[in-house]
Amino acid sequence: MAGESRRRRRAAAEAVAWCLALGVVALLLVGSVEKEEEVVVVRGARLAAARPCEEIYVVEEGETLHSISDRCGDPYILEQNPHVHDPDDVFPGLVIKITPRPGRRN
Repeated sequence: MAGESRRRRRAAAEAVAWCLALGVVALLLVGSVEKEEEVVVVRGARLAAARPCEEIYVVEEGETLHSISDRCGDPYILEQNPHVHDPDDVFPGLVIKITPRPGRRN
């Protein structure tokens, strides 16, 4: 009888160990599943407002060095772009360098 009792306890302990092992595997699988990232689609004027100024900037129609400077927070655009001789001679397609500044407005 003592041998039968030991076998039952051993079988019960093995069953508990298997259940715990399966539980750990299930938790690992659930934890490793990647969450989907939220995708936000921005169009039109919101795109320009949401996108920060890049270091290389292409001037668009209607922009001036002053408006670009205000939007990008770089007051030294003219000094850092020696190919621009006249601040009023800015045209669409002109490529200029924007230097990121701490606390700049985007």
